[in-house]
Amino acid sequence: MDALFDSINVRELLSAQDLSDPTTPLSAPDLRLLIQRLDSHSLQIKSKIQSYLLSHHNDFANLFSVCDDVVSRSNRISDDVVQLLSSISDSPIEAEIGQIMKQMSATTKEVREKKGLLELVRAILEISEKLKGAREGLRNGRLRFTAEELRELKKALRVSDDDRVDEREPVVYNLLRKQWSECFEEIQEVLVRFIGNAVRFERQSNRIRVKYVLSVDGNDGIELRTVLEALDVVGILDYGLAKVADLMIKHVIFPALNFGAPVSFVAEVNPDSQVITEATLNIVPSSDPKIEKMDGEIIYSGIIQVIKFINNHICLKDVSWIRCFGRLTWPRISELIISNFLSKVVPEDASKLADFLKIIKCTSEFETALREMKFISASDNKDNQLSNFAENVEVHFASRKKTEILAKARNLLLQCDFAAPQEYTRNGKKDGVAAKTPGHVDLLFLSESCVVSKAAIQLMKLVHQTLKDVCLSSPRVAFEFYRAARDALLLYEVVIPVKLEMQLDGINQVAVLMYNDCLYLSQEILGLAFEYRSDFPSSIKEHAMFVDMAPRFHLMAEEILQRQVKLVIHNLREALDGADGFQNTHQMQQFQSAKFSIDQVVFILEKVRMIWEPLLLASTYKRSMCMVLESVFSRVAKDILLLDDMAAEETLELQRLIHVMLESLISLLDGLAALQVVKSQEGITCTLDDLIPSLRKIRKLADLLDMPLKSITTAWESGQLHSCGFTTSEVVDFIKAIFQDSTLRRECLGRINGDF
Repeated sequence: MDALFDSINVRELLSAQDLSDPTTPLSAPDLRLLIQRLDSHSLQIKSKIQSYLLSHHNDFANLFSVCDDVVSRSNRISDDVVQLLSSISDSPIEAEIGQIMKQMSATTKEVREKKGLLELVRAILEISEKLKGAREGLRNGRLRFTAEELRELKKALRVSDDDRVDEREPVVYNLLRKQWSECFEEIQEVLVRFIGNAVRFERQSNRIRVKYVLSVDGNDGIELRTVLEALDVVGILDYGLAKVADLMIKHVIFPALNFGAPVSFVAEVNPDSQVITEATLNIVPSSDPKIEKMDGEIIYSGIIQVIKFINNHICLKDVSWIRCFGRLTWPRISELIISNFLSKVVPEDASKLADFLKIIKCTSEFETALREMKFISASDNKDNQLSNFAENVEVHFASRKKTEILAKARNLLLQCDFAAPQEYTRNGKKDGVAAKTPGHVDLLFLSESCVVSKAAIQLMKLVHQTLKDVCLSSPRVAFEFYRAARDALLLYEVVIPVKLEMQLDGINQVAVLMYNDCLYLSQEILGLAFEYRSDFPSSIKEHAMFVDMAPRFHLMAEEILQRQVKLVIHNLREALDGADGFQNTHQMQQFQSAKFSIDQVVFILEKVRMIWEPLLLASTYKRSMCMVLESVFSRVAKDILLLDDMAAEETLELQRLIHVMLESLISLLDGLAALQVVKSQEGITCTLDDLIPSLRKIRKLADLLDMPLKSITTAWESGQLHSCGFTTSEVVDFIKAIFQDSTLRRECLGRINGDF
C-alpha cells in the first residue's frame, strides 16, 4: 500500500533527450506525451487501490463495526448521565451531603480542640509538678537542682521582666507564673542568706572570714560553690554578690586607701581533715615606715592582694564569677583610687611632672594584673579609668592650676574696695618730679594716663604671669593656661558689675574707677598678643586670640560713662524743673525759686567736677562735662525763649539769673578752656563754644534781654544771632514776648521774616 503513495518523478516520464537542458521550455508534443503518461499512471494507481480494498474487505468491515459499537455505548452513557442529573435535581440529597460535611468539620474541630486541651492540661500538670519538685528541692537543700528547674520553667512560662500579659493565654498561666515568682523569691532569699553567712566582716578581730560549708534554716552541709552555682544558674549572681562587694569596699578597699591609717593584709586558710573549711583576710594596721608614705606601688600591691583573695576564696577561681564581682566593684574602686590617691599626687609645679611617670607606670602594671585575673575587661576601654587619668596628668595639672588662677582672680575682684587714691595729680608730676600713685597707669595706645582700681592692676599682673607660664609649658598645659588667662579677664565682666550694682546707680568715684578699669583692660588686652604671641607654642599660636575681648571692655566702659552722664543730666533737669520755666521772675517768690534751682545746678556741676576731674582722662572729662553743660544751657535758653510775655522788670531778673549762673560756673569753664589749650598744642582747633553750642547762645540771650528792638533786628540781619544758634521763630517769639505791638515791631518782624 505504501507504493501507491510514492512520489511521482515527472522527469522519468519524459525521454532522456528532453532532460539535457533543464532551462529549455517543453514543446507541445512533449506536453501531450506527458499528459498521456500521467493518465496511464493514474489508471494504474486506481487499479492497485481497488485490488487492495478487495483483498482487505474483512478488516475494514470489522473496523467499521467497532466504531459503530463505540458510538452506541456513548449514546447510552449520555442518556444515563442525563437521567442521573434529572433525578439529583429533583431530590434534597445535595443539602444532606452539605449538612454531613458541616457536621464532620465541627466534629473534627472539636476533636482537635479537645486534643489541644489535653496537651495543655498535660503541660500544666507537668509544670505544676516541676514547681512542686523545685519547692521540695529547696526545702531539702538541693539548690542547684532547684535553680535549674526554675530556669527551665522560666522559659516554659515565658516569664519576662515587664508585666505585659497576653490575653489569649489561659488564666492558669498567670497563676503558674505567680507560683514561679514566689518560688524564685524564696530561693533568692535563701541564697542571699547563704552568701551573707559565707562572707562576714568580724569587727572585733578586724578581718574578713569566708566559710565554705554553710548552714541555714536546717539546711546543713551546703557548700559555697553550690550556692554560687545556683545563683549563676538562676541568673542573680550579681544580686547575690552585691552585699559582699559592698562589704569588701567598705571594710577592705577603703582602709587600703586611707592616708591616715595605713594597713596591710594577711590571708590565712584553715584546713580541717584535709578539707578547707574557711579562709580569712586579716586587716592589720601597718608599722612599716614605707607604707606611711602611701606610694602607688604599695597601694596597688595591697589591692591586688585583696583581689587575689576574692578570686581564690570567694569566687573560687571561676572566671565568670570574678568578672561579675569586678563589674560590681571596679567602678567604685577606681573612683576611690582617683579621689583618694591619684588626684592628690598630681604635681603642683610643672617641673615635677616627670616624677609622676613612676605612678603612671605603676598604674598601668596594676590594671594589667587585674586584666590577667579577669577582674576587669581586656577589651572595654571603660575599665581603664586609672590609666586614662594618670596619662592625662598634664591636663589634670593644668586644670588644677586653672582653677587656682580663676579662684585667685575671683577673690581679688571680690575683696577690692574700689577706693580712689587720696593724692593724685593729672599730669603725674609733683614738685617737678615724676610721682605716680599706686593706681596710676599709662594707657598703651593712648598718650594719656589714668587711675584704676587695685583689682584691675592685680588682675593684669595675674594674666601676665599666666601668659608667661604659657610660653614655658607644653602645648596641652599651655592651652589650659591660655584659657585661664581669658577666663580671668572675663571674670571682671561677670563679677564687678554685680558687686558694684548699687554704686553704678549713683554719681560717685566707684563708677568712674570702673570706667577707667574697663578702658585700661581693653588697652592691655590689645597689647597681649604683641607681647607674648611670638613665644607661644606653635600649636597655641593658631588658636590664641585676645583682640576679640578688647571691644567688649571698651563697650562696657562707654556704657558706664554714658550711664553716669545720663544720671547727671537727669539730676540737673530735676533741679531746673523747680524754676517752673523761669516764669514771673519779677515776683520775689518766683525769682527766689528760680535762683535756688540755678544754685542747685551749680552745686551738682561742682560735685560732678570734683568726682570726674581727678580720675577721668582729660579728653574724656572734657567731652563728658561739655555734654552735661550743653544740656543745662540749652534747657535754660529753651525755657526763657518759650515765655510768651515778659515785663521789663522780668527781663532784667532773667538777665541777672543768667549772669549768676555763668559767674558761678566760670571756674569750671576756665578749667575746660585750659584743657582746650593743651589740646590745641596737639593740633585740635575746636573751641569751648564749638563743644558747648548753647554756651554762646545763653550768653547772647543775656545780652538780648536788655537790647533795643532795632539792635536785635540789626543783630539778626548781620547774622550774629544765627551764628549763636537762634532760629527765626525763636527771635520772632522773643520780640513778641518783650515788645508791645507797634508799627516799629511789625516792621522789624517783617525784616526778620524777610518780607522786606
